[in-house]
Amino acid sequence: MTASKSPLAALSSIMVPPDLPVFDEAVHLPDPLGKIGTLELRLAQKPKDVKRAQKLRYKVFFEEMSAVPNVAARLLRRDADIFDSVCDHLLVRDSEARGGLIEKKRTVGTYRLLRQEVAERNFGFYTQNEFDIAPLLARHSHLNFLELGRSCVLEAWRDRRTVELLWHGIWAYVLAHKADVMIGCASLEGFNPSELQLPLSYLHHFHRAPEQWHAEAHPARRADIPLLAKEEIDARAALRSLPPLIKGYLRLGAMIGDGAVMDRQFGTTDVLIVLPRAYINPRYVTYYGETATRHAA
Repeated sequence: MTASKSPLAALSSIMVPPDLPVFDEAVHLPDPLGKIGTLELRLAQKPKDVKRAQKLRYKVFFEEMSAVPNVAARLLRRDADIFDSVCDHLLVRDSEARGGLIEKKRTVGTYRLLRQEVAERNFGFYTQNEFDIAPLLARHSHLNFLELGRSCVLEAWRDRRTVELLWHGIWAYVLAHKADVMIGCASLEGFNPSELQLPLSYLHHFHRAPEQWHAEAHPARRADIPLLAKEEIDARAALRSLPPLIKGYLRLGAMIGDGAVMDRQFGTTDVLIVLPRAYINPRYVTYYGETATRHAA
């Protein structure tokens, strides 16, 4: 007779699959992907690596921010969904103790990457749960899309070095997999219309994607937040109200989809990010290197 799994073990096996996706043999990415000082960037290779990313996401999203965990997440203290099993995961690890933390090579930052070919073979893109991206994909059927998501960094490491290393990894990944367009959901904290009206109005009037890159929030999920007229917007105040991640996307050259979606579980209001590779600000390409060499290990 075989012993049955405990409830926690059963949940764990659901949240982290026994095998990770097989990388394309033709694509070669160095290991590690990059280094800055004691920080090291790698792609997850084993299920335990994905667990580290999930634990980090839980700490940031559910303990630091206002996300509400479901039963499985609360028991295991990990943020996880079915997409984790088919995505690639960038991990930043620090080999130096900081703030009294002594765990060797602590995972301090992560980003989740989902290639279009993988999405089409499995569950689609996570983004399509909030935004109607099907017309966008159809208009650019000759291009290769890459979804970015679930990004977070521990507070003590929330600085330029960690963010730079993650973007170095994304750029290396984009080049290796010949991605043409990056998409994803980016979040503003909370649901309060009086707080969100200014930043959402600014994004709509100054950074809205043109028709060829246009995609809308699903009508059933669209947030009902009235927008200010363009002439009523204080652009400087609006920029100050934007989260650092969204400002970073805009500096890179990203555009914003039409409408916003309230994510009740995560306590956020989400907008759609669309960033064609051809639109990336040239100074960032120069900075990271045309072959992603700036922080190469």
